[in-house]
Amino acid sequence: MMKLLIDADACPVTDIALDCARQHNVEECILLCDTSHMIERENARTIVVSKGADSADFALVNLVKAGDVVVTQDYGLAAMCLAKKANVLNQNGLIFTEFNIGSLLEQRHFAKKVRMAGGRTKGPSKRTKEQDEAFLKSLWRILEDR
Repeated sequence: MMKLLIDADACPVTDIALDCARQHNVEECILLCDTSHMIERENARTIVVSKGADSADFALVNLVKAGDVVVTQDYGLAAMCLAKKANVLNQNGLIFTEFNIGSLLEQRHFAKKVRMAGGRTKGPSKRTKEQDEAFLKSLWRILEDR
């Protein structure tokens, strides 16, 4: 049985993902968050973990199986889920693959080095309707192909 797992801390597409999963008869939807983000939805099970660096991420990795679908904007978590043969996408519809995850992790590392040296990196821009549509299109395609 395929599950939809959402790294729900600060996830802007939780409701879109759950609605799409319902339309595709996904049997289990799980939201993972820490105690500073108490997120509950009627059609999903919420797992709340204690605050701590990456605690929700590690809980998600422990639950994910091959063929599951994961929504996250965390490249490190995406890489771990890909290693377990899950389908992984971010909130903008980018589908993570073994071909793009390496360069994304390198970009993350470079940005961290810039910040640690006192530099600034550009933050995310205001969310658009087009980003929501791109996410829905990618998730729809993944669920149709299962």
